[in-house]
Amino acid sequence: MKFATKAVHAGARPDPATGALTTPLYQTSTYVQESPGVNKGYAYARGQNPTREALEDGISLLENGKNGLCFASGVAAIDAILRLLKPGDEIVTTTDLYAGSYRLFTEIFVPAGIKFRFVSFEDPEKLKEIISDTTKLVWLETPTNPMMNIIDIAGIAKTAKSHETLVAVDNTFATPFLQRPLDLGADIVMHSATKYLGGHSDLIMGAVVVNDDTLYQKLKFIQNTCGAVPGPNDCFLTHRGIKTLHLRMERNCWNAMKIARFLSRHSRVDQVNYPGLESHSGHELAKKQMSAFGAVLSFDLKDDRTETAIEIMRKMQCFTLAESLGGVESLVGHPATMSHGAMPREERLAIGIKDSLIRLSVGVEDADDLIYDLEQALD
Repeated sequence: MKFATKAVHAGARPDPATGALTTPLYQTSTYVQESPGVNKGYAYARGQNPTREALEDGISLLENGKNGLCFASGVAAIDAILRLLKPGDEIVTTTDLYAGSYRLFTEIFVPAGIKFRFVSFEDPEKLKEIISDTTKLVWLETPTNPMMNIIDIAGIAKTAKSHETLVAVDNTFATPFLQRPLDLGADIVMHSATKYLGGHSDLIMGAVVVNDDTLYQKLKFIQNTCGAVPGPNDCFLTHRGIKTLHLRMERNCWNAMKIARFLSRHSRVDQVNYPGLESHSGHELAKKQMSAFGAVLSFDLKDDRTETAIEIMRKMQCFTLAESLGGVESLVGHPATMSHGAMPREERLAIGIKDSLIRLSVGVEDADDLIYDLEQALD
């Protein structure tokens, strides 16, 4: 079954009582039991909810996985994965990382005794030099946020497997429409479903997909015990959003490519970070492990000042200045003061996040209108 068909039908469960085509929204906290411990598979909504289970099944199918789990946010999903580890264990991750992940790693799990090593994964052979017996997890983003670097998932997974180390991939930017990490050897794939899976900037949710039954049971226990589960309404909206994921991503990616080419020719732009451009260092690898290049890009200005970047963003009309990404509308953000504002400046600069860096989440509007908006703001 091809992806578009999966997206429309994945996890769909018509209402057994009425035959309603759309999976019902089971807005309940508890379920009637025939006698203590005797029920229809549902006892309490933190542990089970039919609307959530339909979504979990759908996301796992799209990722070519066996089991899916949904959480109250993307960060809650990451938190659940890291709870698989114990004090003294080490996580190797990339230097170019979503700031929310970085904050969770350094402010919550480092004090809890988890060790982190931040490295550049541009060369997958680097992992062979640093992996050790205490390395229990390799955490990847690809494309990375916000520099759009591409990491060789298969290469990293091969090295990790030889050391019995788990590999988890944040697949938020690519989505399963463009990239399926489990097929490339990863053990865990994670999403901020707030972004492209939901696709309409109207919910907060995270998701995790695995193939290993034991790993799934551990994560399921954490999900139920810690309780960071999404409500049924957000599950309903995400499931509805997934049905058009392929349509939205096709338009998003097409628009992003046109915009990246426009920006790469503009006299005020210094560098464009988008793997669809042949000038991008990860272009060939992206062609190999992705079916298209995504809809997020970043660029910095020749005038590398925060004030200049902010002035340009304020002049934009089609691009809305806001946090987040992945909705049908185009958004613009300033990583240095927004998503990565809590990161020390020297650390930001070391990974390429300059003061003038601007990140675009390209939506489904007409590409010519978006380009005109960028042109008038830059000029």
